[in-house]
Amino acid sequence: MTFSEENYLKTIYHLTIISDSEISTNAIAEKMETKASSVTDMLKKLAEKDLVNYKKYQGVSLTEHGKIAAKMIVRKHRLWEVFLVDKLDFSWDEVHDIAEQLEHIKSEKLINKLDDFLGNPTEDPHGDPIPDANGQIVKIEKQLLSELHENQAGICVGVKDTSSEFLKYLDKQGIALGSKIEIIGKETFDLSLKIKVDNKDLTISNKIASNLFVKLT
Repeated sequence: MTFSEENYLKTIYHLTIISDSEISTNAIAEKMETKASSVTDMLKKLAEKDLVNYKKYQGVSLTEHGKIAAKMIVRKHRLWEVFLVDKLDFSWDEVHDIAEQLEHIKSEKLINKLDDFLGNPTEDPHGDPIPDANGQIVKIEKQLLSELHENQAGICVGVKDTSSEFLKYLDKQGIALGSKIEIIGKETFDLSLKIKVDNKDLTISNKIASNLFVKLT
């Protein structure tokens, strides 16, 4: 596959995670910031390689071959993120763009050795699951912080928004994976939350809470 084909495959994979239905060309175009006509051309190429099921006006879905291929791209991306953070001391808001480049390395032997070197991690620095060499994923029980009620508490296990801006905001507030977050109160007007993070009182917007995953304690 070309780099472009791999990027399309990964994008379709991510979209299928949040949607049970087939993915539209417009959704892919929006996600990749390109024209729908360009998406259609690429889907035809991917269909010829038995990576996607595609019929005009009916959306697209990954074939079994396509799912495995997409998971292997995601696996490489997330393992490289772990390597950059754990071994090279990058911050979690710096690694996405670099991993976008490294994920296209073809050597399966290198990636498997990288996995072993890192101790076979199951999650990347943002809390997202890492597929193993067979494409299996350990599911994490989690829910959005915005869904919790007053007096509930949870451990931060992931972020929905992985943008550099959001991650830097969390760093400023002292919120990281593993942080204990307790709901002190919720405003009915704008659904903002008063929270306690590792014994520090904060007020965060509903938008922030809707981008933080927690595991109930």
